[in-house]
Amino acid sequence: MQNLEHSRPQTHGLSIDPTLKQFVEDEVLDNLDISADHFWAALSRIVHEFSPRNRALLKQRQIIQTKIDDWHKAHRDAPHDRDGYKAFLERIGYIVPEGSDFTIETKQVDPEVALVPGPQLVVPSTNARFVLNAANARWGSFYDCLYGSDAVAGPTPEAGFNAGRGARVVARSAVFLDDVFPLDSVSHANASDYRVVDGKLKVDDAHLINQAAFVGYSGKADMPQSILLRNNGLHVELVFDGSHPIGANSPSRLADVVLESAMSAIIDLEDSVACVDAADKVAAYRNWLGLMQGTLEEAFEKAGKPITRRLAADREYTAPDGAPLVLKGRALLLVRNVGHLMTSPAILDGEGNEVFEGLMDAMITVLIAMHDLKKSTGPRNSVSGAIYVVKPKMHGPEEVGFANEVFGEVETALGLPEYTVKLGVMDEERRTSVNLKECIRAAKHRVCFINTGFLDRTGDEIHTSMEAGAFSRKDFIKRKSWITAYENRNVDIGLECGLSGKAQIGKGMWAAPDQMAAMLEQKIEHPRSGASCAWVPSPTAATLHATHYHKVDVPAVQSKLAKGGRRAHVDALLDIPLAAFRNWTPRQIRREVANNAQGILGYVVRWIDQGVGCSKVPDINNVGLMEDRATLRISAQHIANWLHHGVVSTEEVMDIMRQMAEIVDRQNADSPTYKPMAPGFDGIAFKASCDLVFEGRTLPSGYTEPVLHRRRQDLKSQLQG
Repeated sequence: MQNLEHSRPQTHGLSIDPTLKQFVEDEVLDNLDISADHFWAALSRIVHEFSPRNRALLKQRQIIQTKIDDWHKAHRDAPHDRDGYKAFLERIGYIVPEGSDFTIETKQVDPEVALVPGPQLVVPSTNARFVLNAANARWGSFYDCLYGSDAVAGPTPEAGFNAGRGARVVARSAVFLDDVFPLDSVSHANASDYRVVDGKLKVDDAHLINQAAFVGYSGKADMPQSILLRNNGLHVELVFDGSHPIGANSPSRLADVVLESAMSAIIDLEDSVACVDAADKVAAYRNWLGLMQGTLEEAFEKAGKPITRRLAADREYTAPDGAPLVLKGRALLLVRNVGHLMTSPAILDGEGNEVFEGLMDAMITVLIAMHDLKKSTGPRNSVSGAIYVVKPKMHGPEEVGFANEVFGEVETALGLPEYTVKLGVMDEERRTSVNLKECIRAAKHRVCFINTGFLDRTGDEIHTSMEAGAFSRKDFIKRKSWITAYENRNVDIGLECGLSGKAQIGKGMWAAPDQMAAMLEQKIEHPRSGASCAWVPSPTAATLHATHYHKVDVPAVQSKLAKGGRRAHVDALLDIPLAAFRNWTPRQIRREVANNAQGILGYVVRWIDQGVGCSKVPDINNVGLMEDRATLRISAQHIANWLHHGVVSTEEVMDIMRQMAEIVDRQNADSPTYKPMAPGFDGIAFKASCDLVFEGRTLPSGYTEPVLHRRRQDLKSQLQG
């Protein structure tokens, strides 16, 4: 926390940056029947009531970490005593007693969260174009996603239309339709006539084997413009157009297959953004406001043509019985607030301290979402009257309970019914993993979502056990037993606590947006594991991943898993993924450190210099991977661990950092806004990257935000000065 001198006028004991104050009063409070005076007074009460408790929770993290460090130091030369270690963690309150069985009591949850499994997009809130793409990714062209990705064999054409590739796409789509919506005597590939007869779908002289899968159409019954099918709760639209280049060559005029894709999307204020001051926060909040009001749009150029992107409208059909049928055109939107750690200079409290950013986010993002709740006509985000907030990086039940109380106070302050705010609890810190059942209990009236996050979870694993010894190489960490136990236990406890049919059980991100063939092969394991949603990096990935939820009946998988009990217990989570033998060659060590360093530098240079919080960064092999602060945390902690245990020296790491900076410079040579780090290696971005490594052991929980925020603010001050 930092005491700041300030000259901003006081409002109910708060000093508010004029940019934020004007945004809230002129844009957010407009038409909400809440006065500015009431809002700031309520926020002041929340800030001054909850800030001391927030500080105490962070202090408790430090106390526990120090005790764990001391235990490992005292036992470093002895074989690992799993039972003794577990008993120690119980004594210090790191592991809390697990209570009796219970079922979450979350109510008024939208079907996208409670009932319909499907892909989930995560998108930085600061980029309006990306935000619009994510919201509109509820529906996606299967033809376009296959054609434009490596999911279909052969190089993707750079320009024009490749008829051979198009034919392979059509054939691949027909196979999908035959698998999911089979006809009794013909293949969709050979069909010539789709029509609706007496409320049923007839294809040539064939019928759907499952006639209930036909749920609607548009246009005329005897020559429909589209046919709407449904499987496992997800819709598929067959679009007919004889004037379309594809439809003109189809016997049935089938021009496209459109899949209901991203059922939900998380608008992220946390790991994928670079928000360090009031101007940054307002940019993020303003996009969330545009989504909740339904007014967000973005103008840009594509292929030399001006385009204005807006939110998609709802989709209208005729049901088999002739009644009108309307389906949502946009993904259900959740907002991810920041965690409990960081503070923001956008608001100062009565003593001149930066307020906890999580408290500010809670109040302002919920206030903004009230615009959606007030709608009586037109598309709505939540038809059940809920507001969905994902809360990351919480350590254990006490911190989850704290968040639950904060949102209760926010509801009271804004005149909302109790438990309007639904809470997503991210299982990405080890103290949450080992106490997951009690974490869910602490917010049992709000929980709408739990998920696993391998990257942050591994970053916390390394930091928590920093003194235990040198960790394995990153690829080998993934193969250790604890990660399987972590993934299985998250699903099992979620089912045990009654999340099936009430809330999402999620899995983590596919990080390689250009590798869709590999994603189609591997990511089906997420629904097979009982997860009702899994993160994807793009609308294309959402549409392709949606095919997995047609192939896997997730509720049936969950029902079967629920009968089998837990597949993993706390003991398995405590298997620290240390290196069994440190017999690495110098080349292997250098390669591992270089891989980490290159990822750190490639991400940090954009974060610091350009304010880009999430981007596709080429790795050491020039494979584009989605990077955010979670990937940064694991890489920085891994090098910090090896430094601490003498696997590599400070001089060796600095040499590798400089070498990798030169590689990153070459990878970004075509970017007109990029500032090279070499040959001086004295820029703020390079210094920030080094801070993350050399200060990594002492950073709170190994989080990267303190360094990134400080260094980004340094750059902004430099540019303004």
